[in-house]
Amino acid sequence: MNAPAKIAPETSAPIDPLAKMREPFPDHQISKLPKETGAQAKQRKADQEAGKWPAKCPVCEGFHHPRAVHLDYVGHAALTDRLLDTDPNWSWEPVALGPDGLPALDRNGGLWIRLTVCGVTRLGYGDADGKTGGNAVKEAIGDALRNAAMRFGAALDLWHKGDLHVESEESAAPTRNAADMAIQLLRGCGDAGLFKEAWAKNFEGWKQLLSPDDYKRVQAVKAEIVAKFVRDADEAKAREPKPDPAGAFDITDDEIPF
Repeated sequence: MNAPAKIAPETSAPIDPLAKMREPFPDHQISKLPKETGAQAKQRKADQEAGKWPAKCPVCEGFHHPRAVHLDYVGHAALTDRLLDTDPNWSWEPVALGPDGLPALDRNGGLWIRLTVCGVTRLGYGDADGKTGGNAVKEAIGDALRNAAMRFGAALDLWHKGDLHVESEESAAPTRNAADMAIQLLRGCGDAGLFKEAWAKNFEGWKQLLSPDDYKRVQAVKAEIVAKFVRDADEAKAREPKPDPAGAFDITDDEIPF
């Protein structure tokens, strides 16, 4: 009598916990953002000062130049809902803190953040488009979260109005983008303390993420910025009544001499 045939158990592909981030947003979660040209914004402001306010837009229900274009975007509430669906324990933190303990803005008024979803952390950057006040802070945070979430694939179809997968892109493209982001982060540090903190918190991760050539490029920019801070410190000491004697630095490629 023949032995019964053994049936191999079915195996399923591993589930990517971040796949939820790349799912398209439903239409009811997509809003319309009006974008004016510089000339249109100037004309609208002049008309408003003269008491001529634009009519309410039937598309976005805002008040802007009638010929402004509308861009699709995902608002803060819809993005927060997606993050919670993906990882109820998601979190974000600023890359640097100011002397008051609050998130520090760079010299351009922008906010760098780290967004962590399912244990994966990626950088994001946002600003308030020249606005001021409490609402500007909230807008900068929301903008930074949308930018960081895009690194996880959220709303990519809205950021890119074309077919992202017609042709395969070079695998090095994300690494080049990561190197550019790292350089932008370093250049955006307004003082030596913020710069030192940003380097200390990120250089190990950059070593793992970037190719050797790209990491060398980041190191070259780091060395350039360090040299500038050292020059500035030397010039400040030279202006002091009792200048301190110059000291020699014995540092490695991954250390900062202050």
